[in-house]
Amino acid sequence: MLKERVLTALVLLPLVFWTVFGGVALAFPLFAATIVLIAAWEWTAMMRWPSPLARAGFVAVTAALLWHQNGQTLATLGPMLAAASVFWLLALLWVSRYPEGAERWDRPWMMAPVGLLLLVPTWAGLVLLHAQSPWWLIYLLLLVWGADTGAYFAGRSFGKTKLAPAVSPAKTREGLYGGLATTMAVMVAVACYLGMPMAKALPFAVVSLITVLASVLGDLLESMVKRRAGIKDSGNIFPGHGGALDRIDSITAAAPVFLTGWWLAGGF
Repeated sequence: MLKERVLTALVLLPLVFWTVFGGVALAFPLFAATIVLIAAWEWTAMMRWPSPLARAGFVAVTAALLWHQNGQTLATLGPMLAAASVFWLLALLWVSRYPEGAERWDRPWMMAPVGLLLLVPTWAGLVLLHAQSPWWLIYLLLLVWGADTGAYFAGRSFGKTKLAPAVSPAKTREGLYGGLATTMAVMVAVACYLGMPMAKALPFAVVSLITVLASVLGDLLESMVKRRAGIKDSGNIFPGHGGALDRIDSITAAAPVFLTGWWLAGGF
């Protein structure tokens, strides 16, 4: 398993960095769209749709929505991203109450729009942030990866109190605190490097911390839906890493939330 994870990472990381920094205009939007559309296909499996035609239809609808957003600016997509961010308040309620109301995840009429709310703003947020600067996209990814890495090591070393035992028994509050500490170090380093004045550093810090908390919620929401569907991974496209949705679950919340903060703050 470890060997597979390392080999997959060695293949994927150069590709990711080339699409982000390579200077080819459509490389990153197309790469991000590919990942999101694979995740859309995986979401139909979590909805337990047996028909390949119906599953392909959901992917096609997702693709059409991505195409509709292509070329639009943060000024036009800001309200949509803000609405997607508000959705995560509802998701927080679902996660905190699980397994109460778990039967809702058996209803396709609910699962389908939730899937679109997860995936379409994710692509828009990533592409818009990349358009601002590839380095801001890397900052967002560092927040997500830092939260995950800090939580892993802090949880292993100090974890005692379960964060959401009915959803993800392995996650602990101590791990969450470790992830927050790690990302705070990243945030402070970036703010200092850019020489942000206090008037800009304060909203930057608030948005960054909310983004980290949202990334944890994104992970928990996918874990909850997978638990209800009775599956461990959303897919197996990435050996040792699971599916595309497993790789971007935290980003589905982090990307729209960070871009909403960016939009409201007028940029950093």
